[in-house]
Amino acid sequence: MLSKNQIKEIQYLQLKKFREDKKLFIAEGIKTVSEIIQNSPIILKELFATQDFIALNKAELRRLNVPFTEVSEDELKKISLQATPNSVLAICHYFKEPSILFDFENNFSLYLDDIRDPGNLGTIIRLADWFGISMLFVSPGTCDFYNPKVIQSTMGAFLRVKIMTAELSDLKAKYSIPTIYGAILNGKNIYHQELKNGLVVIGNEANGISALNLNLISHSLTIPSNLENGTESLNAAMAASIITAEFFRQRTQTK
Repeated sequence: MLSKNQIKEIQYLQLKKFREDKKLFIAEGIKTVSEIIQNSPIILKELFATQDFIALNKAELRRLNVPFTEVSEDELKKISLQATPNSVLAICHYFKEPSILFDFENNFSLYLDDIRDPGNLGTIIRLADWFGISMLFVSPGTCDFYNPKVIQSTMGAFLRVKIMTAELSDLKAKYSIPTIYGAILNGKNIYHQELKNGLVVIGNEANGISALNLNLISHSLTIPSNLENGTESLNAAMAASIITAEFFRQRTQTK
């Protein structure tokens, strides 16, 4: 049984300030937590799970020396952000801050400029994993990587894609980035360009790429639309998906 203090401590981890203070975050659901147990158990601090989940994983949890507490479905609802909690919630330690060991000359990645929506960020992390991008770069104003909604929407991809927070100007000054693309409405048709390795800047959902970062872009790109449509723009995750797919297509064609 969970105490009132335990419930409060876990609920506080829904807040960025408390996560930052404790260097802990929440991961929920059978798929996500099972991936953590299998691939990155070192980050596990404690599990809260229903009887069925514990019965299936007890031996492995004990082997890994991971503390676990059996809870009822009602107790799980009190600590979960999900409308319908899925058997298990894990408290995890923050990852070590990654160092920039990314080869911009032979690979491409994305720079997320003040992406605020947790669902968008989580989806972009998931698509990066799909296309084999090992590191994403984000502005300081981008949504917190450890937001529970971000972690949930990555479907486990957060274990494989590193996040580096930095100003674009600092990245450009310190590292050799052959090409910096920007996704903008009046850019050049992405399907008519020979795409090279480097960095692709994806702008904020409402305001696009910041004026400061627009000045750092060497090539502009746009995704062509049906001129008779009524949709003014794509959201950040949709644009990132289409652009990343085209980069991946061109790279695999030349190999």
